[in-house]
Order: sequence, then C-alpha cells, then structure tokens
Amino acid sequence: MEQRAYVTINLPATGRNIKDLRMKRGLTVKDLQAYFGFEYPQPIYKWQWGECLPTIDNLVGLSVLFQVPIDTILVRNDGNFLLLFIQKFNSI
Repeated sequence: MEQRAYVTINLPATGRNIKDLRMKRGLTVKDLQAYFGFEYPQPIYKWQWGECLPTIDNLVGLSVLFQVPIDTILVRNDGNFLLLFIQKFNSI
C-alpha cells in the first residue's frame, strides 16, 4: 500500500499569518473580539500565538473579514505551499 504524507497545519506560522492579515486590514484584537462576539480577547491571542486554530466557522468569519480564501489564512507544513504563500504574500 502506498503511504501518503499527512498534511498538517503549521500553528505558529498560521498564527503569525492571522496577525499579519489583521494588521494589514487595520484591525485591532478588540475589533476581532467584537466581530466574533467574544467576551474576552484570549481566543484571538491564542490563534495569533499559534496555541490553537480557530474553529471552522471562525475561519470562515476571518476569511470574510480579511477578504481572503481560507487557504490563504492557513499555513500547511509542506515546503511547496509555504514557498508559494510567501511569494504571494510578498506581492500584496
């Protein structure tokens, strides 16, 4: 049986990406807190620190808010995607 590599999400890189996309849109953590209706900002900080990922519905919300596809928010642990992402992100 052929073994395939299981693709995983790079939590720290995705967290940095969420922070960068937020800042590029001129949004604060408090703005995201209000947008999602969170009582406290800790979930957003945990995303940005790479401690955890947003839920699927929160990823959709970030995608809408940042006006990017979800796969632009997530950073996978394979080199080809990361290289393409860096090239794309630097061209914005």
